[in-house]
Amino acid sequence: MADKVILYTTTNCDTCDAARAGLEAEGVEFEERNVMQRQEWYDEALRYAITVPILLRGDKVEYGWQGDIGCAIF
Repeated sequence: MADKVILYTTTNCDTCDAARAGLEAEGVEFEERNVMQRQEWYDEALRYAITVPILLRGDKVEYGWQGDIGCAIF
C-alpha cells in the first residue's frame, strides 16, 4: 500500500504549480491543501516550513520542488 501524499500549496505560486503538474505527470495520487483556504492547513504547513510547496510522502517531508524553494506563507 502506498503512503498517503499531501501537497501544501498556496495561490499564485509557480513552484507550487510545477509541483502539482509534476506529481500529476508521474501519476501520483495526492491531496492538495492550499494553505490560504483553511486555517488548519496553514497551521499544519507551518509545522514543517514557512514556504510552500511542502510535500509529505508518508513520514518523509520534502521542501520546494526540484531545487526551487517556492513561496513564503506568512
